[in-house]
Amino acid sequence: MLALLTIFELMKVVYGLQKAYKVIKKHNDTIKSKFMINNDVLRRVRYALDLNDQTMIDIFALNDVSVSRDELLNLLKKDNQEGYIELDNQRMDAFLKGLITHRRGKLETQPEQPKKPDLPLTNNSILKKLRIALDFKEEDMLNTLKLADFEISKGELSAFFRLKGHKNYRDCGDQIIRNFLQGLTIHFRKPIE
Repeated sequence: MLALLTIFELMKVVYGLQKAYKVIKKHNDTIKSKFMINNDVLRRVRYALDLNDQTMIDIFALNDVSVSRDELLNLLKKDNQEGYIELDNQRMDAFLKGLITHRRGKLETQPEQPKKPDLPLTNNSILKKLRIALDFKEEDMLNTLKLADFEISKGELSAFFRLKGHKNYRDCGDQIIRNFLQGLTIHFRKPIE
C-alpha cells in the first residue's frame, strides 16, 4: 500500500512538472517572438522603399555608424545563410534615426532644448520611427495595414504609440510589424491605379 501511495505521489509530481514545463515553454516562446528580428525589418524596409546599397550605407552614416558594403550585405542575409551578421538594437536604432533624417531632413534643435532619452528598441518604437520617417498620419498607417489585408481600429493603432505604463498602452506584436511592412511594399512598389 505504501509503495502504491509513493508511486501515486511521484506521478502527481511528474504531472505537475509537465504542466510547469508547458507554461515555461509557452512563456519563452512568447518572449522570443515578442520582437521581430532586426535583420528582417532592415531587409523588408530596404525592399519596400527600394533602397540601394549606397543609400543604405549613407542612412547608417547619417547617425554616425560606419557600415561597409560587405557588412551591409551580411546584415541583409537571412539567419540561415552563410556570413549572416545579427543586427543589434543599437545599430537598428541608428538606421531608423538615419532613415528619419534621410527622408525628412536634419532636426534642428534649440541649444536650451534638452535631448529626449533614448527608449529601448521594441516593435512599438520601430513602428513609431517608421511612421515618423514616412511622415504617415493615422489614416496612412491604417491604409497601409489594410493593403496587407490587416485591419485594426484607430484606438488599437494609437495604443502602440502610447508611453509604456499608460492605461491604453499595448505591445506591438510581430504580426503588426510584418503586415505594416508588407503594406509598405504594396504602397511603394505596386501603386494601386
